[in-house]
Amino acid sequence: MANQWGQKAEELESKVAGLGITKKPNGKPETEEDPDVATAAETSLLMKIIRQGLVESKLDIEVQRKDPNSPLYSVKTFEALHLKPNLLKGVYAMGFNAPSKIQETALPTLLADPPQNMIAQSQSGTGKTAAFVLAMLSRVDSSKNYPQVLCLSPTYELAIQTGEVAAKMAKFCPEIKLKYAVRGEEVPKGTKITDHIIIGTPGKMLDWGVKFGMFDLSKIRVFVLDEADVMIDRQGHQDQCIRIHKCLPSTCQMMFFSATYDSAVMEFAEIIVPNPIIIRLLREQESLDNIKQYYVKCKNAEEKYTAICNIYGVITIGQAIIFCHTRKTASWLSEKMTRDGHSVAVLSGELTVEQRIAVLDRFRAGLEKVLITTNVLSRGIDVEQVTLVVNFDMPMDMNRKADCETYLHRIGRTGRFGKAGIAINLIDSPLSMEICKDIEAHFGKKIQLLDIEDAEEIEKIGA
Repeated sequence: MANQWGQKAEELESKVAGLGITKKPNGKPETEEDPDVATAAETSLLMKIIRQGLVESKLDIEVQRKDPNSPLYSVKTFEALHLKPNLLKGVYAMGFNAPSKIQETALPTLLADPPQNMIAQSQSGTGKTAAFVLAMLSRVDSSKNYPQVLCLSPTYELAIQTGEVAAKMAKFCPEIKLKYAVRGEEVPKGTKITDHIIIGTPGKMLDWGVKFGMFDLSKIRVFVLDEADVMIDRQGHQDQCIRIHKCLPSTCQMMFFSATYDSAVMEFAEIIVPNPIIIRLLREQESLDNIKQYYVKCKNAEEKYTAICNIYGVITIGQAIIFCHTRKTASWLSEKMTRDGHSVAVLSGELTVEQRIAVLDRFRAGLEKVLITTNVLSRGIDVEQVTLVVNFDMPMDMNRKADCETYLHRIGRTGRFGKAGIAINLIDSPLSMEICKDIEAHFGKKIQLLDIEDAEEIEKIGA
């Protein structure tokens, strides 16, 4: 059943492929000249897929609980969790050999009896999806043919992602039946759903459970709300989640996951999760410590292009990422660089998530040496060979002020893995100079002027 479910995911994906018209918040389709940004949902999905292999985290976990004296267990092996043998087999078949940092602490809590409610904050790649999916599968009583577990995701694509993890993990448990509640999935009115686990989006789940009564919400044993920060970002989703939540029994185990944990997410969590254990994986520190930062004065886009050519003519660069503000600039720059013999990939907002991943995979494999991108990749990407980041356009927020967080995400990736990185900011106006100065002041790190006509000076930066 689980394998059929993976096929189902593919069918659904192909059914809705090509529906991706990017719209601005006002509902109007974007043009090439608009600032190109990714939605929170797109960013989250991209990071989930990019970091499908677990990122080994050395970061500390912080745990908050109501009764600090209650024992808190952590496990170093999956065997210690006393899972059903076929479920354990599925975990190993997925390539998980030992629990990740967040799984060590989260799993004993999620699988405990009586069930514990949990709020967990961690980034993609830390193993949180596998943790809650394992808990979902463990709680199912397959002898009872009705839904017992609901898992809500903010978008169709994120629901499919979670479903694929569940299908793989349940590979050896054909008795566990899973169903998607997403667009493209139709169930005739009057039908009673007999699958044990439903994974889907809030609107569809609300229709099936509340509006059409296709399953009994009072019999749900586990309720998972994933990507809560993205859920808040999408209009109407938060209210739909709360309406579903109101119909659940008080005995239902609540699990709430989010990559960020700001005040809006905390307020949402308080509504959904009574008496939780809160687990927070402290965020990865991006730093500018071993990155040399420069700025180059240019009059216009052509001069910016000349600056890039001069740098390439003098120093040896592994791979480079160049950030532009709009798709129009990105495609103009790509054409010019390709014409001059550079192997270039472009990543911008009109691509589907699948296409973006294909571009990133090629770049990771070194098939292209230059990645030109817009803010759809502002969260950065771990590519070990990237030694140069160029801000063709300086990062700014909606008010045209310096966006320091985006700057850190963009260039904080070059000096990773103990290597020295180079960041070059191309300045062509009083506004971009002001942004550069504000960023320098914010981080307290000098951004040096680079004379792009002086080959010796350029040589020094590559030394």
